[in-house]
Amino acid sequence: MPARILMKRGCQLSTSVRPLPLLFQGVPDVPSQGSSAFFHGACMCSLCGHCHRALLHSSSSHYRKKIDKKPVSVNPKGIKRERAPTVSVWKNMTVQELADAVGRDLDTLFEIFLYVEDSEIYDSPRTPIDNVKVIQEAVKRAGFRCDFSSNPLRVEKKKENKDAVKRPPPLESELVSRPPVVTIMGHVDHGKTTLLDALRHTSVVDTEFGGITQHIGAFAVKLDTGEQVTFLDTPGHAAFKAMRARGANVTDMVVLVVAADDGVMLQTKESIEHAQEARVPIIIAINKIDKPEADIERCRQMLLDCGLQLEEQGGEVQAVPVSALKGQNLDLLIEAIATEAELLNLRADSKGLVEASVVEARTDPGRGKVVTCIIQRGTLRKGAVLVAGTAWGKVRNMFSDSGKPLKDAPPATPVQIIGWRDLPAAGDLIIEVESERRANEVIDWRKQQLSLQKQKEAEIIIQERLNEHLKVYRKQLEERRMQGRRYGKRREPRQKESREEDTGPRVSVVLKGDVDGSVEAILDVIDTYHSTDCQLYVLSYGVGMVTPSDVTMAATFKGTIYAFNVDVPKEIRKLAATEGVTIKSSNIIYRLIEDLQEEISNNLPLKDVEEILGEANVLAEFIVTEGKKKIPVAGCRCIKGTLKRDASYRVMRREEVIHEGELQSMRHLKSEVKSIPKEKECGLMFQDEEVRFELGDTILCYTVNKVKQVTDWDPGF
Repeated sequence: MPARILMKRGCQLSTSVRPLPLLFQGVPDVPSQGSSAFFHGACMCSLCGHCHRALLHSSSSHYRKKIDKKPVSVNPKGIKRERAPTVSVWKNMTVQELADAVGRDLDTLFEIFLYVEDSEIYDSPRTPIDNVKVIQEAVKRAGFRCDFSSNPLRVEKKKENKDAVKRPPPLESELVSRPPVVTIMGHVDHGKTTLLDALRHTSVVDTEFGGITQHIGAFAVKLDTGEQVTFLDTPGHAAFKAMRARGANVTDMVVLVVAADDGVMLQTKESIEHAQEARVPIIIAINKIDKPEADIERCRQMLLDCGLQLEEQGGEVQAVPVSALKGQNLDLLIEAIATEAELLNLRADSKGLVEASVVEARTDPGRGKVVTCIIQRGTLRKGAVLVAGTAWGKVRNMFSDSGKPLKDAPPATPVQIIGWRDLPAAGDLIIEVESERRANEVIDWRKQQLSLQKQKEAEIIIQERLNEHLKVYRKQLEERRMQGRRYGKRREPRQKESREEDTGPRVSVVLKGDVDGSVEAILDVIDTYHSTDCQLYVLSYGVGMVTPSDVTMAATFKGTIYAFNVDVPKEIRKLAATEGVTIKSSNIIYRLIEDLQEEISNNLPLKDVEEILGEANVLAEFIVTEGKKKIPVAGCRCIKGTLKRDASYRVMRREEVIHEGELQSMRHLKSEVKSIPKEKECGLMFQDEEVRFELGDTILCYTVNKVKQVTDWDPGF
């Protein structure tokens, strides 16, 4: 070892010589004093013993290799040491939770933190520890090993169901009598709304666009007999199938309106199916008996064919011939409804938390989000906190169907509620909860469940794609094994992971409607579009007026805004004009769909349509010499239409096409002409000089026109 190193250690050098064998007593193969490996200037101090070890370490590697090194035992006495116990920890656990996990008090844990880097910020028992290294080091210094897991409290909280559900059925003593809920159903233009107007002594039908009902309406009607009845008026148009199904599900009975002149139609059969699925009784109102072409017996037979056996036919279904327009036999219909309600013995619980069903939801410019519902249980009052689907609200005000404020709403009462944070979907179940905190808890739970459902659906799709990939991979692997190869050579370039953007024609739509049911009906119709000629995209949809964000989205994707039965403010129209966005307003659903069909047709590419101009028969073939070339010429007679010089031609032989092309020359006698009329002869020389003609060949003269296409989309009405 050099002298400068030993001096740094505080040792003194001696000028005397200590032979190396004195340091290696008992060690074999050590050189003698006379050998070259003899150390001079060794340490003679008695203060430290590491100098001799340093000398040993500084000896030549040649002699160190000759020493037989034995493994050093770190536990010479053979004492069995136990591993440190493990504790469960997790990220973002609090300081108090870490102290409880390692079994130490907070003071001891804070003392441990003094020796852990980056732990000074965790100075409170409730402070979450987001640094995993701090947790690991603190647990290690406490004498434990880490076992990372999820927060047990959080896992337990996830398992707990936070949803709001219906109350258990009430006791018989808690039930009180309630008015019946009657849904009027039937085919479009069979007089459903006119019948309801006659019962209510109103004229709602005069205010409906196109003379058809496009919303589901709930009305509380006090009949001439003094009885209270809640009526639901459902649309009869084919596009409103979901509305009719909802009406059948919230009703006590169905009044099926059948026009005496039309009989049973498509939506009539559909309404019968909805009522039978909901297991509610049906009362038949055969309307329009005042018309000369009315045939009541025919209607009864058609209803029997649909499975409805009337009382006149020995069945249990009541049928009342009425004239809603003339007010004829309305008292008999009211009596039939009252009789059916008495047989059903309709009662409900008017106390406790409210349960209701959403009939319709819309955004009113003056009152905000408005939800029309029918109370099914309990009595609704101002200030109640309600949840429906993933929306909740606190009742700020309640109104009747005529717009009058209500203080309370008992069972079977149609009521309009304002105070919603978000709009629920039509058909959702409304449940009253104890507080706003509870409402937020329910909504968070439902959103979480929806997210989990979407995740499961995505996992199914991923698994299906994985199975498809494995199927192809295993097939390729088996082929390689049969060929004795381990790895296969790629014979084609790898396909792109992302799909290429569709560059074909497309129509993008932003849809805004007055109520949720109308938007739902339009979307159901759009779902019937399956053509591949033009892609149809719904960029966004919602309830309420057109907003600037709708215009921005339509401008981004070059779309069109369809406003159904909603007003468009002037400033929005100015913004749309600036952005180059078209806003189309409509208040009749089939007109909106017709406009959408026309929009799709306008975006389709022009189609090539062949038009036959004339037809000629080949009478003979002539060979004409031009210079050194011999060119065949067809001697023809025009038998149909007109042959034109600039048109295209097709040569047919025994119903097979042997040539298609254009002419080089058309002559009549010896003159070059532009056209040949019917029954005249001519000579036709084609640009392709290899074409040969035979007697009896047919030559067709045609042109290809660009014609506008029309979409084949059939919405079903």
